[in-house]
Amino acid sequence: MNADSWKETLADLEFRRDRSAAMGGPERVARHRSKGKLDARARIEYLLDPGSFQEFGTLVGGEVAADAVVAGSGLIDGVPVMVGAEDFTTLAGSIAPGGNAKRYRLAELAVRHKIPLVMLLEGAGFRPTGAHYGRTPTDLLAQARCSGRVPVVTGVLGASAGHGALVAPVSDFSIMSRQGAIFTAGPPVVHESTGERISKEDLGGPDVAIPSGLIHNLADTDEDALDDIRRYLGYFPSSAWSYPPALLSDETTEPRATPELLDIVSRDNRASYDMRQVLDVVLDTPDWFEVQPGYGDAIVCALAHLGGHPVAVVANQPDVWAGSIDAAAAAKAAHFISVADSFHLPLVFLADNPGMLPGRESERAGVLRAGARMFVAQTTATTLKLHVTLRKAYGFGSMVMSLIGFDNQAAAYAWPGATMGAMSAAALGLASGATEDVAAKLREFELLASYHSAEHMGFDELIQPDETRDALLIALRRGIFTRQAAPEPVLRTAILP
Repeated sequence: MNADSWKETLADLEFRRDRSAAMGGPERVARHRSKGKLDARARIEYLLDPGSFQEFGTLVGGEVAADAVVAGSGLIDGVPVMVGAEDFTTLAGSIAPGGNAKRYRLAELAVRHKIPLVMLLEGAGFRPTGAHYGRTPTDLLAQARCSGRVPVVTGVLGASAGHGALVAPVSDFSIMSRQGAIFTAGPPVVHESTGERISKEDLGGPDVAIPSGLIHNLADTDEDALDDIRRYLGYFPSSAWSYPPALLSDETTEPRATPELLDIVSRDNRASYDMRQVLDVVLDTPDWFEVQPGYGDAIVCALAHLGGHPVAVVANQPDVWAGSIDAAAAAKAAHFISVADSFHLPLVFLADNPGMLPGRESERAGVLRAGARMFVAQTTATTLKLHVTLRKAYGFGSMVMSLIGFDNQAAAYAWPGATMGAMSAAALGLASGATEDVAAKLREFELLASYHSAEHMGFDELIQPDETRDALLIALRRGIFTRQAAPEPVLRTAILP
């Protein structure tokens, strides 16, 4: 029988596959798992739909199992994705020519097939092998070409150093577990180069990576991070060549009044409130997904559903500096807007701010530079844009929130009594040295600003707070109905601030 002639060959292949699947060996895998972390293959198995993973490059690296990176494709909620995971149990997840080629191939296939790319990091960067790469292309070339074309998501689930870590800054979204750390070079290299002794946590752990803006979100465990990656991707299409999927069967998608906003938001512009409570009421459900909650907290960036349609919400946070926009908030919003626009998520702007944050520290942080980036991101966005001014929007702070005429909004609304202009009446009175009578007149004009603006089509309509959800929903559905059947990618680079 011919089948018998294959036995030795197939047994050899099975032996090589088993060696690759064993990763760094049972002892190293057990030691890794004893720290409360999943190993590379377990991470992929947890992330993907059961039984959907198809690996490639299994034999790359020869006796070095999979050359320390597990790569392949699978499904997340039935949608194809490319996924790679650094295997820390094999030579500390380091990168050699074979691993570099696999990482390049992952990104190359993601763009070719127009599907998301997910990278799970825990590795030591380039491996000192003595071999010369020559003209071999770096994987970062292919990863950068994914930007604006397919969603790119990175999970930092352990220490990630050097070259391997560089996919995180070019990702649309990055998330770190509490055992994660990310840095240009690890503590031993830092000590050798500078003489500084520092732990990996102090060098690039969550307390560094989140406040710096490098990493977007923090999760407690590997499993939590992987769950959030699945949630994040659920709001996006597979690529820039398609539209986000809608969830239209749930009764939560129907129109409804929002009288709760009258209790949440005080008519007094000086009274603070938590914008997250507004989102809980206006959006379909309160389980929306916040991006970068630990950075630039004067703006809330949220992925959510409105009438079943995925939307990207950019909202001022009056609980922080009365909603004033600082450099970190503007940089965060600029990246978020760019990513949303690249993948055709409608943008919903909820404005309640007294302008850009003034002051010495704010200027030193580059508030105007970051604000300009946010302004360019939102004015050049080609996706649907919806705007509501709740109580106030002044100066450049109003412009970055898409309150500017001829800015291609699909709809622009304001609540009655909303105040707007170059600056508040109080600030203008102080700046101009106005008398009490003139200052009183300025305050009076300020209170009538929304009506004056509406009389000249500064807004499409003044709406009552309890009409907010329905007004947005009608405008969104109108805009989505008229969208072209097959979008072309914006092909705009979306990078971290």
